[in-house]
Amino acid sequence: MRNQNQPASVHVNCNGVRRRDFIQIGLSGLMGLGMADILRLRAEAAEKKKSQRPEDVNCILVWLDGGPTHYETFDPKPDAPDNIRGELNPIATSVPGVHFSEAIPNMARVADKITVLRSVCHKDPNHGGGNHYMMTGAPTPVPVNCGAFVTFHPSFGSVISAERGIRDGLPAYMSVDRMSRSGGPNFLGAEHAPFVIGGNPNREGFRVRDVALPRSISEGRAKNRLEIRSALDRLKRMNDVMAADPTVAFDGYYEQAVDLIASKEAQAAFEIDNEDEKVREKYGRTTLGQRLLLCRRLVEVGVSFVTCYYGGWDHHRDIFKGLERHMPPLDQGVAALIEDLDERGMLDDTLVLVLGEFGRTPKINDRGGRDHWPHAMSILTAGAGIPRGQVVGATDPKGYYASEKVYSPEDFACSLYSKMGVDPHQTLYTPTGRPVRLVNGGNPIPELFA
Repeated sequence: MRNQNQPASVHVNCNGVRRRDFIQIGLSGLMGLGMADILRLRAEAAEKKKSQRPEDVNCILVWLDGGPTHYETFDPKPDAPDNIRGELNPIATSVPGVHFSEAIPNMARVADKITVLRSVCHKDPNHGGGNHYMMTGAPTPVPVNCGAFVTFHPSFGSVISAERGIRDGLPAYMSVDRMSRSGGPNFLGAEHAPFVIGGNPNREGFRVRDVALPRSISEGRAKNRLEIRSALDRLKRMNDVMAADPTVAFDGYYEQAVDLIASKEAQAAFEIDNEDEKVREKYGRTTLGQRLLLCRRLVEVGVSFVTCYYGGWDHHRDIFKGLERHMPPLDQGVAALIEDLDERGMLDDTLVLVLGEFGRTPKINDRGGRDHWPHAMSILTAGAGIPRGQVVGATDPKGYYASEKVYSPEDFACSLYSKMGVDPHQTLYTPTGRPVRLVNGGNPIPELFA
């Protein structure tokens, strides 16, 4: 499934040295460095380029279920009428001339490390359909407005799992702390469903449910995989996922569970109590903050795709009271995640995405809320070679519609897949042989690859 001809996400000259590194080599030469130093710099640049191959990029997707408001996050409209602009004011960011809502001061501080898409839109105002569209890149063939599992097409994480497979006993696709309603594998099979990491990592003594060794195994009484499988029969996660997605079968999940239990890397990643306390405080001692930290620990040990689920964004009433509760953990946690990845040298190889199924209506309704609005939404992107400190696209002066550099969910999907070394325009085949385009149309968003 891998596309071997994806364009590089950084500027590289014919010798494999990035333009920025070439300039540095030239300046160094003027300062008296010899040929040995130049060759060393060239080797370092080549090694860094090698580490940035798309197939080595991992992804953390923060899913804001319900549809987050674009007005009170990345696209404030201070000059609009009061019933549109809302109660919150814009604030300056670390990028000159760019303003975010005052509800996200920490993300405003790291704006020079991210790119915000302000002009992604579609036409499905329903939770089920919008969720499916933004989690798969494919619209639903029929209108869907429900909270149940919606599966007509494999999710991003499942496709990445099918492309990469298990590495060192680690499933390629995990989800914290639940699976999104359209986060499943559809026809790709059970082994490509997300391995769900439940529980609250902010609690002392946190242990990942169903990943600790059953007693019969830890005491050495299980002698073979059949006995291990028997010991895993009672794992609650299996029942949870089967109930959520009828396309998932048991066998693939058993295999993942056995491999995960045996993986020292995974077990170490789950031991969040071993993390430096200053780092934990930076993310925020909240459930979401610690889940985002857990996501970083998972990609750090090699998990290819991690979804962090954070619901509660369907603010049909009292939106400003709702944001007082929901926004601070998100603002602190996402900003900390971006900075932490950057400081560890991981941001170049980690794609970070923050989004929901759509934006919210321009006019505040008579209940003090905003309703569903797919015609304009904002998406935070960072890492994996995405240029830093830019805003892509725009909405009209009142925020009704995407009006400049308008992009579709298909464009977003093509960008995600291309960043991760997957050909977005390939054809997949169902078990019955039916051909299915991975993404039907669309193109990578050029500003994410400049």
